[in-house]
Amino acid sequence: MANKEPLIITSKDEMKQWSRSARSNGKTIGLVPTMGYLHDGHLTLIQESQKHTQHTVVSIYVNPGQFSPNEDLSTYPSDFVGDIQKLKDIGGVDVVFHPQNLYDYGKKKNDGSVKNGEQEDGKTVSCVDNSGMGHETWVRVEKLEKGLCGKSRPVFFRGVATIVAKLFNIVEPDVAVFGKKDYQQWRIIQRMVRDLDFGIKVIGADLIRDKDGLAKSSRNVHLSAHERERALSISKSLFNAKFAAEHGHVDCRELIDSVIKAIKKADGKVDYVEIVDQESLEALKEIRSPAVFCVAATFGNVRLIDNMEINVR
Repeated sequence: MANKEPLIITSKDEMKQWSRSARSNGKTIGLVPTMGYLHDGHLTLIQESQKHTQHTVVSIYVNPGQFSPNEDLSTYPSDFVGDIQKLKDIGGVDVVFHPQNLYDYGKKKNDGSVKNGEQEDGKTVSCVDNSGMGHETWVRVEKLEKGLCGKSRPVFFRGVATIVAKLFNIVEPDVAVFGKKDYQQWRIIQRMVRDLDFGIKVIGADLIRDKDGLAKSSRNVHLSAHERERALSISKSLFNAKFAAEHGHVDCRELIDSVIKAIKKADGKVDYVEIVDQESLEALKEIRSPAVFCVAATFGNVRLIDNMEINVR
């Protein structure tokens, strides 16, 4: 028997109604926020949600708020039809929440296209209100967002936290699952949930790698075969550093230098290589407690992130 296709909801009011109906029937809800172009890493997040809840909602929303002006939002890969088929194949996904827009930036368009909140042919093209007043409220997790990716992408985590908070308010899940590949993002969402008293359990699912060791990412599709081969220097050097740390080499500067050298030798452009505390994300000089080795580097025009938890004895 074929798996049932998930219900596709685009309206935030309809999404709230669905969630509240499920809750009234005593059901628990898990949310897996994504930007689409789903791969095996996303599917493991869904499977994790299914372990903890009776219903699973997958959101597919490419969030403009986490792209800086020098990043081209239009190049982010998208395959909504393919995503729905993958969700149907895996089974157990009840709803796909696919809003067209969740934040009104108040920018007027000069090309004649429909603005946020307006209607065309009687169909709503946005989830924001049509008052004509742009949104101006942002959620920031001030300390955790400053380091790592926050250094080169200063608006990124503001955009992430704000939209995730909106998704939490709309879907009202009991559990939300995030991938540890985006380690800083996972910790920021955990802290936001704690600080703002969301009644949601935030679960971090382990990073998933392809057979060659490259961390799964929707951006990998933009790598040429040669770039992908060179990008393997990230995971290979991280595995070597983890092995060294777990066998007594705990000086962070030495470990960091070894990874930077490997990436540069492969003609990669290093954004950052850091070893930080797993919870505070503060930089460490020596690994004496649970740490995470975080890397961001660019190959070709593709910025890749990766990390590896190190739990010394």
